Amino acid sequence: MASTDSDRRPKYQKIADSLWEAIQSGVYGAGDRLPGENELMATHGVARMTARQALGVLRDRGVAESRKGAGVFVRDFRPLRRRGIQRLAQEQWGTGKSIWSADTENRSVDVDQVTVTEEAAAPEHVALVLELADNDSVCVRHRRFVLEGKPVLLATSYLPTSIVAGSAITEENPGPGGIYARLAELGHKPVHFREEIRSRMPSSEEAAQLSISAGTPVILICRTAFADDGRPVEINEMTLDAASYILEYDFDA
Repeated sequence: MASTDSDRRPKYQKIADSLWEAIQSGVYGAGDRLPGENELMATHGVARMTARQALGVLRDRGVAESRKGAGVFVRDFRPLRRRGIQRLAQEQWGTGKSIWSADTENRSVDVDQVTVTEEAAAPEHVALVLELADNDSVCVRHRRFVLEGKPVLLATSYLPTSIVAGSAITEENPGPGGIYARLAELGHKPVHFREEIRSRMPSSEEAAQLSISAGTPVILICRTAFADDGRPVEINEMTLDAASYILEYDFDA
């Protein structure tokens, strides 16, 4: 990014953008060490704090990582391409596949920190969408997804207890095809999905769970699944490490 007389970016931002362009153009590849604070100070004639802030910007973008005693390196991680339409097709979960397999391209994904509970009351916004009465309980499934050792996604699903009680959905491992295949077996097959997408900075708890810095943005996806009678049968609230994902939507006009 060329600098001009009207360029009012802070010096640290200009340095960070210059390094970003060098990474994008292949000057620095995955795993390469970036110039350190001393090198940036000498090259750009800036104070140590400015050089430190520039490297911090790259870490916050998720493209660089610090290694204790060694320096700052280009992050060696290939983002997931989340195929928003293909992953939810019935031919995916209906044949026993995980919807994750549409994204991972045979890369290793683990699900940890799984908890399944029955809550006497759902959060107000969840109860409203699921059309729950005041005395209706809800099944809550918390999961963390880890790709090649890197936490990338936190997910919390809410389902009406009235339709999932006693089923495999209330267990940590719901079986082949996941909860959508089990909902279909219970007579509540999802036939329509709606996703809402937002972004923000993570809470301290989210940053810790995803192993990201507080300055790395997260993507929020809220998905509602509907049965063929129009009834909403699940809400899934997901928090994604923005640096770990590319969101892809492929559809006809």
